[in-house]
Amino acid sequence: MTTLVIAGGTDGIGKALAQVCLGRGDTVVVIGRNPEKGRHFLDTARASGAGERAFFVTADLSLLAETSRAAEEIRAAFPVLDALVLCARHYRSHRTETSEGYEENFALFYLSRHLLGQALTRPLSRAEHPVVVNVAGPGAGLELVRWDDLQLSSGYHGGAALGQGGKLNDLLGVSYAEQHGPAGIRYVLIHPGVTATGFSGEYDAGTLPHIRSMQRHAKPVEAALPPIIEAIDSPPAEALSAYVEGRRIPVGTRDFDPTAARRLRDLTDRLLARS
Repeated sequence: MTTLVIAGGTDGIGKALAQVCLGRGDTVVVIGRNPEKGRHFLDTARASGAGERAFFVTADLSLLAETSRAAEEIRAAFPVLDALVLCARHYRSHRTETSEGYEENFALFYLSRHLLGQALTRPLSRAEHPVVVNVAGPGAGLELVRWDDLQLSSGYHGGAALGQGGKLNDLLGVSYAEQHGPAGIRYVLIHPGVTATGFSGEYDAGTLPHIRSMQRHAKPVEAALPPIIEAIDSPPAEALSAYVEGRRIPVGTRDFDPTAARRLRDLTDRLLARS
């Protein structure tokens, strides 16, 4: 059976994935910021007879200190991990900084995924077929990256923040595969398509009608799971791969430029070193 960690596993795709994986006999560790939702996850697992395989770690993943603490707890409890699934993100119409001084989308959608991947590399490396599944939006152009203003201190827009976050995760995948692919860890970038999740976020009056329309026309959350489960069960042979609605897209293009990935990794390392 598989042991997997799901970051952002109390809502939407992450929640549905946790339920499916528990139901088929896997051990599931969910990271989320809401203790009440965590208790509901554990209670539901116990009611279905899966209580011994369900674990919840409370952490606000927009905070680096809490992300690091969560990773430490997981490393201590699980010396071997088969999969890390990264789902957490949260839309904000207005620019917001965390208590640690980072723009929240940048911290949650990118930095937490960077930190969790690096911090859980050791237990992943001990698995037979380890994989990191990053549920983002692969394939956009590099022009989305504001290299001189990664935290969008000027000209902020919620959609732009998520768009850039998706691109940063593409480059994160390139970088991670370059570092850890030789050790056998596979990195899979997945865009499941517009899915009828809770659309976690805080939306202004101009954005909310568009979100409501997307919810009405989006695919059911269960339809987003097959490519994620496939990546967990049968990771691709290549160190890095990317899929959009189940269709594999090339990762050898300039939009997945290794030089840009190394640039981002260097900027990230310097930023975190100052924290």
